[in-house]
Amino acid sequence: MKNYFKTIVKYSLILGLCAFPVSCEEYLDVSPDTLISEEEAFENFTKFQGFTEELYQCIPDFTNAYWTNSWNWGEDEIQSTANNFHFVVKIDNGDLWGWQSQADGWQAGWMNRNNVSTNNNRMNKDLWTLGWRGIRKANIGLANIDKLTDATQEEKDLIKGQLLFFRGWFHFQFIQYFGGLPYIDTVLPSDQPLTLPRLSYAECAEKAAADFRMAADLLPLDWDNTTIGKRTLGKNDLRINKIMALGYLGKNYLWAGSPLMNKESTGSTAYNAEFCKKAAKAFGELLSNTESGNTKYALLPFANYSDNFYTTGKNWAIPGGSEAIFRGPYWGAHSSTYGTAKQYGPSLIAAGDDVKFLPTANYVDNYGMANGLPITNISQADAESGYDPSYPWKGRDPRFYNDIVYDGVKSVTGTMPANQESNRYANLFTGGTYRNISTGSRTGYLNYKFIPITANKYDGGYEYGNNLNIHIPWMRLSDIYLMYAESAAVGYNSATGKDPSYSKNAVEAVNVVRDRAKVGHVAGKFLGTVDSFMNEVRRERAVELAFEGHRFNDLRRWLLFIQSPYTLKKSVEFDRDASFSTATPKTNKVLNIRETVILERNFSEKHYWLPLKNADVNMYLEFPQNPGW
Repeated sequence: MKNYFKTIVKYSLILGLCAFPVSCEEYLDVSPDTLISEEEAFENFTKFQGFTEELYQCIPDFTNAYWTNSWNWGEDEIQSTANNFHFVVKIDNGDLWGWQSQADGWQAGWMNRNNVSTNNNRMNKDLWTLGWRGIRKANIGLANIDKLTDATQEEKDLIKGQLLFFRGWFHFQFIQYFGGLPYIDTVLPSDQPLTLPRLSYAECAEKAAADFRMAADLLPLDWDNTTIGKRTLGKNDLRINKIMALGYLGKNYLWAGSPLMNKESTGSTAYNAEFCKKAAKAFGELLSNTESGNTKYALLPFANYSDNFYTTGKNWAIPGGSEAIFRGPYWGAHSSTYGTAKQYGPSLIAAGDDVKFLPTANYVDNYGMANGLPITNISQADAESGYDPSYPWKGRDPRFYNDIVYDGVKSVTGTMPANQESNRYANLFTGGTYRNISTGSRTGYLNYKFIPITANKYDGGYEYGNNLNIHIPWMRLSDIYLMYAESAAVGYNSATGKDPSYSKNAVEAVNVVRDRAKVGHVAGKFLGTVDSFMNEVRRERAVELAFEGHRFNDLRRWLLFIQSPYTLKKSVEFDRDASFSTATPKTNKVLNIRETVILERNFSEKHYWLPLKNADVNMYLEFPQNPGW
């Protein structure tokens, strides 16, 4: 067997050292004394875990990958016009090549970069390069697992479980964007040409599922309760466990069963019910464990909802709390304070870059009423839900008030200069000072889901001592409930469908999430057919998971991404009534409310999948480009 450990050491040196203006050759002239044998490298848990730890360093932090950061690529968000280098702007123009580093001169995207590393620099991370590196590293570890001789069975299981999880996770991340790819489950020799064909999405998903399932069987519910985990007691939250593996096992199956992926695999645009049943089973197993108290995972109280996304005044505490299931490392204290935190408020109160990310008005319409009923038209009254277009901010879903800054909301609490006092409250009406297509709101709304109201230049929310840290999890528990609801409903063809091994049915799972926010349950009129229920499931995902990076892939897998109205991005336009009061913004009356189209995306079928790199598809015939690109 070739010495793959030496190969990976050499590869690491190439990546890490060639960034400096010196010759790489002198670094590759490595003395044999500096290298250790395979047997030594993998002989015990401590050494093998040290090898495995680098896989965590391959997870990009999409929240803080650059100074300003873009990860919402559906119809949910629009960028200000101050600049155009972020991927969301390229997507708006139909340019899905924009995920690639060649198309991004600023190197601002987290999908692909020129200079990548497994060091602690958040700006040296990407998914494409480090994902393939992570797959190779996982395979090297699995190929050498028999060398772990000085270890207990628990230690062997922990190592193998982590390696299997990461191999499945990186493959899953790739196929959800690009469709079926070769599934690399062995160490490929570097001296032979590649010939592995692209598999169907379903074939890849089955292989990823096998890795996730085996990982779940090997890993503990909580590392703190293992013998080896007690050495790092209280510091094991990010280590891969059974719950994480089950979460991605279910998500992998649900994605494989979704209309887009099923169409790629079989030609059918319907859900694949069998895949969805398998997804429901995995989610049901996960939820049975969390609800029984066997894990540390639980929904956060709504009063602490923001702990999912940011923390303040807690030193360098990573956000997430008991609800975050899967998070990557958070590199560097204050990595969000000087960048991400400043991309939400208008420049007149928020210091920093002028690039802003705004919730579209049409997406905000997903936030219904507190009684659980949807808003059908923002400019029309609805007697059943109680929505009144003259009072559009009244009686809304509590998550609306948590996430969205609307007209009249107090946005600065501290002292302001006299000539700025009029900007203390959000002037988001048509023509208001917060409305600016370049440096403010283009849509009539602001997104404050990820920052406190004090994140402005007057209240000191950006100051070092306030310890504002933003880090959005890849997966959290409320997402599991909603994915279970979707998979159980379409798998068992009923709003009350359920996995036999789990206590709750589909609609009950949705209502668990609504109960946390004190939102009314799914109305009976939506329970008659799976289609009507799924409309509420989709709306619930839009609200509960708003701006967390899910919408782009949700719209794609539902085959809605290129369909109107999901191609539209709108603003809300209205005038203030003479009775306007800053004391009661929820009950302010407005006049002439309507929505205006800012832009319409011109998409075709090819836009359902990202284009692969031309350099990659030109390597060999069995690795073709995605259709239309």
